[in-house]
Amino acid sequence: MLSIRSGTVNDVPLLKTLIEEFAAYERLPAVVSEERLREDGFETRPKFQILIAEIDGEPAGYALFFDYYSSFQGPGIFLEDLFVRPGFRGERVGRALLDRVARIAEEANGFGIMFNVLDWNHGAIEFYRRNGATFLDDWKTVCLKQKPLQDLTSAV
Repeated sequence: MLSIRSGTVNDVPLLKTLIEEFAAYERLPAVVSEERLREDGFETRPKFQILIAEIDGEPAGYALFFDYYSSFQGPGIFLEDLFVRPGFRGERVGRALLDRVARIAEEANGFGIMFNVLDWNHGAIEFYRRNGATFLDDWKTVCLKQKPLQDLTSAV
């Protein structure tokens, strides 16, 4: 049976494993530590929330999200990760996680959910299209990190 629950501090080792699996699937490095996840997700002012999907008690996937604010639309949620382990795909795990995040956004009177999807991930793109997502193709995700970020802070 499929169940969705909020993650707890006791889930940090599992969360780290799921993040590493997701990173491998997306061909990206995962450098976050268990300690950082514990601090950022479960201390006084959490920076993210986590949902864990289980099928018959086995971890099947997760969603990691946080509050987002649009100056044009007001509050919403940014869905950073939605990952279903390969052995559980096709079992409606992703839909159940997305449904729960949508419910959380609505309960908070948010405008919606924002997220990114890699352009080569056709399965995810189709999943989001089937669920009514609008793709903002005229927008580009931009990131400043490492040396460019340090260069900006040292220029002042």
